[in-house]
Amino acid sequence: MTATVRNVHERELPVPAAVVGRLLDRMGADDDPLWPVPAWVPMRFDRPLGVGADGGHGPVRYHVTGYEPGRRVELTFHPRTGLIGTHTLEIEGRGPHSCVLRHRLVARPVASMRLLWPALVRVCHDTVIEHLLDNAERAVTGTVARPVRYPWRARLAVSLESARVRAVPVPAATLLHGTIDRPELADAFALRVPPGTTTDPQDWADAVFRNPPRVVVGLLRLRNRLVVPLGIERGDESAFATITRTDREVVLGTDAGHLDFRAGVLVEPDGDGTTVTVTTLAATRSRAGRAYLAVVRLVHPLVVRAMLRHAGRTTVAPWRSSGPARVTARTPT
Repeated sequence: MTATVRNVHERELPVPAAVVGRLLDRMGADDDPLWPVPAWVPMRFDRPLGVGADGGHGPVRYHVTGYEPGRRVELTFHPRTGLIGTHTLEIEGRGPHSCVLRHRLVARPVASMRLLWPALVRVCHDTVIEHLLDNAERAVTGTVARPVRYPWRARLAVSLESARVRAVPVPAATLLHGTIDRPELADAFALRVPPGTTTDPQDWADAVFRNPPRVVVGLLRLRNRLVVPLGIERGDESAFATITRTDREVVLGTDAGHLDFRAGVLVEPDGDGTTVTVTTLAATRSRAGRAYLAVVRLVHPLVVRAMLRHAGRTTVAPWRSSGPARVTARTPT
């Protein structure tokens, strides 16, 4: 039989237990101050926090089997998660002006989780909980003495979760609509990001178009070398100049001798996260422009996907601070 995992993280906080208890009581709510969003998929329940509430975060599912307001929340894993057992957040008073916030996982991995736990899930779990404790420390003190360090496996998990780009229909009734008559290229790609990520469309426009991944930078340099013999201008950042914007949308673009180009960045937040949609429109002005667009059309979807995926990863990334993670116990028995 697989050994039971006993995994404990704790943080001493210089405030009364009741102060941290008020944070704990908002667990799973839209304004949850502890769960580390936007790095990780938010924790959500099907009802207010209490015994019987069912939910989880992403593929990790559990239900509330114990709740003492302001003191303790016990969550029991659903069997399909691959863990048989519980994880608990509890607060222990240490006098009138101090307390300890502790997370305790006691569970037995089964099925594929017997391999996934040591290979990937354990390091992600440790990172999530240390980030949660960082959030508690920041909420009550305004700072974090030793922020969690994200190991490469945790960074990989966050990147994969935050960078799922899909093709979507061109949004209707937006600022971008009608900026180019009879576009010869019209497509859109969307990225879904968790709550807590910026909802400013200019932030996303800058992340997508002014901070592209290295492979796209290389392709743009190659493009600039190849187009000169065709009489097409070299591209620069002015091609992505902001033309107009609202609180939810930015339109960028330029009119060149060979074609007119517009890109729209639309940001649509809701209770479970934000959808960021990048739309491209283009219309040619010359024979050289038509030849150019015929080639660009072949690689354009790959380039936009790469740029939007990179923007999602860099915008959501939580590991820019450094410092060792603090795991107080991780002992299988």
